[in-house]
Amino acid sequence: MSLGEHFRELRNRLLISSLVVAAGAVVGWYFYDPIVDFISAPVTAVRNAEGGRIVTLNFDTLTGAFAMQMKVSVFAGILLASPVWIWQGWGFLLPGLTPKEKRVALSYFFAAIPLFLLGAALAGFSFPRLYRILLEFAPDNFTNIQNANDYLSTAMFFVLAFGLAFLLPVLLVALNQIGILPARTMLKGWRITLFLCLVFSAFMTPDPSGFAMIVMAMPIFVLYWCAVALSFALERRKRRRADRHDDLAPDEATPLP
Repeated sequence: MSLGEHFRELRNRLLISSLVVAAGAVVGWYFYDPIVDFISAPVTAVRNAEGGRIVTLNFDTLTGAFAMQMKVSVFAGILLASPVWIWQGWGFLLPGLTPKEKRVALSYFFAAIPLFLLGAALAGFSFPRLYRILLEFAPDNFTNIQNANDYLSTAMFFVLAFGLAFLLPVLLVALNQIGILPARTMLKGWRITLFLCLVFSAFMTPDPSGFAMIVMAMPIFVLYWCAVALSFALERRKRRRADRHDDLAPDEATPLP
C-alpha cells in the first residue's frame, strides 16, 4: 500500500469508530437520567451518611447542565463502542504483520475486550469508596459543594483510565509472543514499570491526592506481574516443543500434536 492508501485506510477506520461512538452516544443520551443517578450515587450515599453536612453537586454556569449531558452521552458511547474501536485499531495494524503475528494479534484482541470492560467495572466499583475516603478529610463544619462537570470528568477519566490500563498485560504478552519483548527483560524492568504505572496514574486521575494515584497504579502493577508469569510459561512451552523436535532429520515431517 502507498502512503496515501495507508492514510485512507486510517481515515475509514476512524470514521467507522466515530460513527459507532456517535450511535452509542445517542443511546447514552436516551438513558441519561439512570446513568447520572449511577454516577452521582457516591454523593448521595455520603450525604445520607453524613447527616447534617451539605454534600451536593452544583452547576455554576447556564450551559453546565447541557455540557454534562453531552459528556455523559459521549462517554457512554465510548464504552458501548469499545469492541468496535479496539477492533478497528487492531485491523489497521494487521496488514503489516506476518501470518504468525496475525494469529497472535487476533487471539489477544478477544482477550482485550473483556479486560477493558473489567477495568472499567472495577473503576466503577472502587470510585464510590474512593470518593467517601477523600471526603472524610474535610472538617466536619465544612460543606462540600462541587462543580458537577468537574466531578463527572473525574469519574469518567477514572473509569476510562482503568479500562485502558487493563490492556497492559495483553500488549506485553503479545509483544513477548512475537519475539520483541522477552520475559526476562520484563522481569528486569519491574522498577521502571512501577515508576511508569505511577506516572500514568498521576496523569489519568485529575484528583490531586496521591491516594487516587496509588489506587489506580496497584492493579496495573499486579497485572504486569501476571503478564510476566504468563510470558515465562509460554516461553517454557515453546522451548519444550523445540527440544522435542531437535532429533528430527531435516527432511522429516514434524509430528502432529
